[in-house]
Amino acid sequence: MSTGEFAKWTRRFEDERERRHIEGDPEWGLGATLHPSVWAGVQRFQVGEDGDGANLSRKADQAGDPDYADAVRLFIAEEQNHARLLARLLAAGGVPKLAGHWSDTVFVRLRRLMGLRTELLVLMIAEVVALRYYRALRDGTDDPLTTDVAARILADEERHVPFHCERLHASVAELPRLMRGPTMALWRLLLLAVSATVAVDHGPALRRLGVGRRRFLADVMASSRAVVSAVLAPRPDQWASTP
Repeated sequence: MSTGEFAKWTRRFEDERERRHIEGDPEWGLGATLHPSVWAGVQRFQVGEDGDGANLSRKADQAGDPDYADAVRLFIAEEQNHARLLARLLAAGGVPKLAGHWSDTVFVRLRRLMGLRTELLVLMIAEVVALRYYRALRDGTDDPLTTDVAARILADEERHVPFHCERLHASVAELPRLMRGPTMALWRLLLLAVSATVAVDHGPALRRLGVGRRRFLADVMASSRAVVSAVLAPRPDQWASTP
């Protein structure tokens, strides 16, 4: 199966790893002060970012493209770094981590149901929702440490989405032509359901961050149109996030 030239993504992830090493960590000594509802949201997203990625890595190996498999492992390392950053942010505010959350359990089980295509489609739901959440967290608080952490994670997520779009483009192209559009339409319906759940669950936090439930939902669904176009179009690397 031809999956494209993923060696370029490996180089991008490696370059970013080197940049993070040079930049160093945020100033944890600043501490962090947030409203309890916002802390609750950070706790839940920290759980979602945590995980060993073994299932995704195994499926990437089975895809038959060593460059893609290498890039996936670097992607997983970035997600694990997000979990670490959020855990350190929680510690800076004196807030404990959660042992788990039902939403993460549901996503993990869905992702493991079938093959790589299904895993990535479910993963992309979480990634697109995360884009809007971390943008809200970056822009909606006057806490310097929180702003720094959210900005770092958001910058990574903005690279992750086109990375997954490129692989999904190759995978969805293997489906019969008449199934491709409906597959992505179903993906948007699932995204709508998940986004609505997140908007309700995180409603108090979103209001504190200056983003109401309706706006959050509308922004997520607006960005999803670009994702669908990137997956179905010949140039998946042309995906661009909503500013």
